Amino acid sequence: MTRLSVILLSPALRAVSGVSTHVRQLLTSDLAQCMRLCHFQVGREGRSENGIQRAARFLTSPLALAVAIVQSRADIVHLNTSLERKSYWRDLSYLLVARILRRKVIFQIHGGFLPKEFVAGSAFSSWVLTRALQLCDAVVVLARSELIAYRQFVPGIRVQLIPNAIEPSALANEPRAVRAHEPLRLAYLGRVVREKGIFEIIDAVEALTKRQVNVQLSIAGSGPDEPAVRKAVALAGIEGPVRMMPPIFGAAKYAFWAETDVFVFPTYHREGLPYALLESMAAGAVPVVCPVAGVADVVQDGVSGIFVAPRDSQAVTDAIVRIDEDRAGLARMAQAAHDRVAAHYTIAQLVKHFRQLYESL
Repeated sequence: MTRLSVILLSPALRAVSGVSTHVRQLLTSDLAQCMRLCHFQVGREGRSENGIQRAARFLTSPLALAVAIVQSRADIVHLNTSLERKSYWRDLSYLLVARILRRKVIFQIHGGFLPKEFVAGSAFSSWVLTRALQLCDAVVVLARSELIAYRQFVPGIRVQLIPNAIEPSALANEPRAVRAHEPLRLAYLGRVVREKGIFEIIDAVEALTKRQVNVQLSIAGSGPDEPAVRKAVALAGIEGPVRMMPPIFGAAKYAFWAETDVFVFPTYHREGLPYALLESMAAGAVPVVCPVAGVADVVQDGVSGIFVAPRDSQAVTDAIVRIDEDRAGLARMAQAAHDRVAAHYTIAQLVKHFRQLYESL
């Protein structure tokens, strides 16, 4: 029996990108044993190029994809995109190439706006998005709210929910001990940008320090707002309990999570489903998060984490005080967080869902 051939589109596999992580997982999974999988690089992440080179790539990339599809004899083109202006309009050209070559197309959406928000009342944009979704053989989303939104936007199209996943065994730990008289260890891991709620975290730590709540905050990551964050920490006078770190990977990241009690991530950006959330929970760190997109599917408020309102530093402060005052409750939530991810968000389940999807087209 001839094996199915699938070409997966994403930024460079080495890029620090959730989409790249997702595609790496599929390429190195058991799927590669029963199907022929290959990668086609899109976007500028992981590249070193000037403006002229970038423009040339933009113009020639659809043709390069057509050549790659023919050479790999791909049956399925698996597009990984987001409903953000830049990536969406770029990826429409790839969708058209795949349909012209009469290949099956999976359009996987990794966060961004919901459809009605994205078209913002524009009849033309609505028509283009509708036609694009209708050209796909399947649309894959990461969150239940997205599943509902896409089905409502274009009734009758095939939309499937397949959340992100990790290998929790790499983060498995012993049940968290109750640490009644030690500082509460808070952590943030991700891009250092305002919409991730990073300044609300700084405000919360300042308030906690003034209330003499003993906390330590580690911030691991980089981004355009890093200088502003450092300035905010200095102005708040909390350089002592706050540690700034560069991005971390592999074993260093696993150690980071093992030393974390609470993952503070009050992002109000449409995240899809952050890998940092799954990793922290698998390691037994309790998330304090806003219930946006896929986050709301994973975290059970008061059971495996605590929800806070967006842009509300007082809510973040109150959640951390609540955790600090109930260390036994923290240990229970830590175990529930680990169990939640181990039961529902594993790579084995991801592979099962995509194998069924590929074979059904």
